[in-house]
Amino acid sequence: MASILIKSATVVNENKQFIADILIKDGLIDRIGTVIDTHADKVINAEGLYLLPGCIDDQVHFREPGLTHKGDIHSESRAAVAGGITSFMEMPNTVPNTLTQTLLEDKYEIAARNSLANYSFYMGASNDNLGEVLRTDIKNVCGIKIFMGSSTGNMLVDNPATLENLFAQSPMLIAVHCEDEATIKSNLNHYKQLLGENIPVKLHPKIRSEEACYLSSSMAVGLAKKHNTRLHILHISTEKETHLFDHTIPLKDKRITAEACVHHLWFSDKDYETKGNLIKWNPAIKTEHDRDGILKAVLDGHIDVIATDHAPHTIEEKAQPYLQAPSGGPLVQHALPAMLELYHQGKITLTQIAERMAHNVATCFQIEKRGFIRKGYWADLVLVDLNHPWEVTKDNLWYKCKWSPFEGVTFQSKIAHTIVSGNLAWSNNKFTTDVAGKRMSFSR
Repeated sequence: MASILIKSATVVNENKQFIADILIKDGLIDRIGTVIDTHADKVINAEGLYLLPGCIDDQVHFREPGLTHKGDIHSESRAAVAGGITSFMEMPNTVPNTLTQTLLEDKYEIAARNSLANYSFYMGASNDNLGEVLRTDIKNVCGIKIFMGSSTGNMLVDNPATLENLFAQSPMLIAVHCEDEATIKSNLNHYKQLLGENIPVKLHPKIRSEEACYLSSSMAVGLAKKHNTRLHILHISTEKETHLFDHTIPLKDKRITAEACVHHLWFSDKDYETKGNLIKWNPAIKTEHDRDGILKAVLDGHIDVIATDHAPHTIEEKAQPYLQAPSGGPLVQHALPAMLELYHQGKITLTQIAERMAHNVATCFQIEKRGFIRKGYWADLVLVDLNHPWEVTKDNLWYKCKWSPFEGVTFQSKIAHTIVSGNLAWSNNKFTTDVAGKRMSFSR
């Protein structure tokens, strides 16, 4: 493996900023110093660039197997790396759903052949696969995923006894999608009676409402407290839910943690007017009050990590009427630039971005030797030019679906280089290798 020497970077790491050289050997960070004068196969002049730990995205849907017309592990991992995300954890609602250990390992084999980024995959839970879930290897799998709300296939877990058993017996972190199914169905029926099939997308946050989210999230928190479960609640979408979490406990000691997603930190319900189904996500993007409350919770530690919930669909699928259009959209290429835009707006610091998008994810999931810029850790790094404006257009998208809710937005910051497990994977608008990702492991 080629050695790499990064010269004169402004390092953003563990609540500090400082200028340093970084030497990478055999995939690992070998030295961090003021001046490193040694031979390396590749030298990167990083003067004026900011070096952050590569982002770790704990929630993506890369659509392989079974839905590869929308995206696949190869295409979406490339988009992630182009956006400064060096590691991802992928969800089990592919086709077939990842509900057995055999199907789980199939996905790891695909990633080993095709992924540019480091990878892990969640084991899926259903109402009838507890035995399979309990066989999951805690050191080689990121977590168990439970859909406590509408989902696809056989993945909605709504049996109270099953939920009790999962929370009581899971040997590892449980990640949960929380929306109350009964509330959603009641709201949907209400609007169907009023409007028939012609429901506008602006009512999405009324149908998948604050109440639906809070009922389910509070239930999950209650179960976790009852059983001392390691619970991680995904994509918090309401200000009200943020009060379910504790910000007085060190992250390493928390049993209950939470995630915010980029779209809930960027958009509000006012954007349905212009974006329509392109910002139809589950849970729904809600009010400006919710958006601001989620950011506040990210900053004060009630919410621990920032992720994407990257979930591509084709533009033809999204162009259908509201009731038929699927929820989700592509985000991995633009998540870090969007958060850096919030930095330029004075809403978050660079060290907070590094913490919420890398350090804290590694701590939450107990990832081995990733998420920090430390000697002996894997070299997962991103070099950012904070003063290189660029506009998001169809021509510079790497998603297989070839659209983005950020089209037309000009970001002030550009990803200059991305290093994955010591491999220079993205440099000056080009991919410089094809498969660099490694399977993540966990200190549990």
